[in-house]
Amino acid sequence: MNANQLRELIQQPDSIIIDVRESWEFQAGHVEGSFNMPLGEVPGRVKEFLDMQGPIILVCASGNRSGMAANFLSARGILKVFNGGGWHAVSSIQKAVKRA
Repeated sequence: MNANQLRELIQQPDSIIIDVRESWEFQAGHVEGSFNMPLGEVPGRVKEFLDMQGPIILVCASGNRSGMAANFLSARGILKVFNGGGWHAVSSIQKAVKRA
């Protein structure tokens, strides 16, 4: 996913950003308005993802864990899930969108 595609997703009012890092990593810094759901919890919370409206943007430190979560959820029929990559980059794009 490139920055323009990510920007379009972030601009959607019903988009949800979920950080799949561990809670201690999330507490050290995260995307404004994001929710924390560590990667290890994702398999047990598929129903929650199914109930979410709008695009789901997954982030982590580098894009590796969010990519694993996105692949896992996509394989279970959740097609509105996207690997946003590293949370720092997503946070920068989100801030730029808010300034515009």
